[in-house]
Amino acid sequence: MINYLFPILLVIIGLITGFIISVFMNYFKERNANTRAETIIEKARKEADKVKRDYILEAKEEVHRLKLETEKENKEKKTELKSTEDRIVQRENNMDKREELFQKREITLDEREERLTQKQKEIQDEQTKVEELKQKELKLLQDISGFSKEKAKEMVMTRVEENMSKEIAAYIKERENEAKIDADKKAKELIVLSMQRFAADLSNEQTVTVVNLPSDEMKGRIIGREGRNIRTIEAITGVDLIIDDTPEAVVLSSFDPLRREIARVTLETLIKDGRIHPTRIEELYDKTSKEMKMKIIEYGNNALFELGIIKVEPEIIELIGKLHFRTSYGQNALQHSIEVAHLAGIMAAELGENIGLAKRAGLLHDIGKAIDHEIEGSHVEIGKNIAKKYNENKTVINAIASHHGDEPETSVISVLVAIADALSASRPGARNDSLENYIKRLEQLEAIGNEVKGIEKTFAVQAGRELRVIVKPEEIDDLTSHKIARDIKEKIESTMQYPGTIKVTVIRETRAQEEAK
Repeated sequence: MINYLFPILLVIIGLITGFIISVFMNYFKERNANTRAETIIEKARKEADKVKRDYILEAKEEVHRLKLETEKENKEKKTELKSTEDRIVQRENNMDKREELFQKREITLDEREERLTQKQKEIQDEQTKVEELKQKELKLLQDISGFSKEKAKEMVMTRVEENMSKEIAAYIKERENEAKIDADKKAKELIVLSMQRFAADLSNEQTVTVVNLPSDEMKGRIIGREGRNIRTIEAITGVDLIIDDTPEAVVLSSFDPLRREIARVTLETLIKDGRIHPTRIEELYDKTSKEMKMKIIEYGNNALFELGIIKVEPEIIELIGKLHFRTSYGQNALQHSIEVAHLAGIMAAELGENIGLAKRAGLLHDIGKAIDHEIEGSHVEIGKNIAKKYNENKTVINAIASHHGDEPETSVISVLVAIADALSASRPGARNDSLENYIKRLEQLEAIGNEVKGIEKTFAVQAGRELRVIVKPEEIDDLTSHKIARDIKEKIESTMQYPGTIKVTVIRETRAQEEAK
């Protein structure tokens, strides 16, 4: 038992001793920890104080720096304000001096004006006294001479007029003669200058057109079986086809340039196409007639462009183009009108008149010739009515109406147009009287045929040796056709004078045509 107690006591003593040792060790560890913590806290406190002192020092330095900068800026602003204030004060002083100077000058001007007013009053008083003296002297002279002022003036003027009347008359006559000579000289110079500045080609109007053929074989195709093709061409175009021994050529003969041109284009188109028969001929003739209208408008536009004329009605443009196919004594009417426009414009420029208006009047002066074969009346009257219809300028209307002396001229431009018309017509080679008579004879032949009722078309061909009359088949029968031919023959014999003979051919043809679709 005792053997068991001793180890137990030892164990208990060892446990107590271990507990006491652990307590002491924990105590010392805690104490060391507290000491280290206090040391760390003290060190942190010292570092915080140091950082705080550094920040405070930096803040103080920044505040001091800002204070110095602020003081410097304030000092600069004060200096600038001081300088500005000095300038303002100086300016005010200058303005005060200037105002004082102006006041002195104003006072001086007022004094000067007062002196001038006084002087003017003195002068007026002196003038009044002088006038009174003049009146007294004049009255004294009238009393001495026994004549009034008006009577003395009348006597002097009468004596001067008597002495100078012959000299005045001689002077006036001399000046009139000089003026006439100068006017005649200047007029001639103006006309010569205008003609020199505008030199147009001489007119060369023809009545035939030559159409070249690819081969002589084409002549047979143009003639057709039993001559039906050539008869159709001549019937619908009113142009005579002359097929002779000339190699590879056919001659178209007609006094009307428009018909001849339509026939030429139609025939050339037929030759290129190769299909030559009556129906095709009629189709191409209708097509060419429509295309010719566009070409007429092109002629009109080209004339306006050449002359620089603008704002012209489309109907008048077409009439201007038609002048290309009209002639006056062999002179192309359109070329004549353009030439007159150029001459009138040049003379208007020399005289200081409206150049554009002069050209317009010159171009339109013969506009009535475009349709004088369609409407009754002279080309002057027709042209004047056309110009009025399309609201042309009054000067243009008067130039048209007066260029042949039918009406008096109301402006210088009308006179210039009449002069230009005479110049264009009278220059060498411009006109051919025999050609004009020939054309008039052909027109008279056609007019005789067209007067008969039931006639559709009439064409003078073979240079006026044959008159072909196409009648309306629904109105005229075969027997009446013979009667019409005889009536036309008798009327030609009774109303016309012509060399040789004229054959009258009346053509009556009925066709039925349908189109398969």
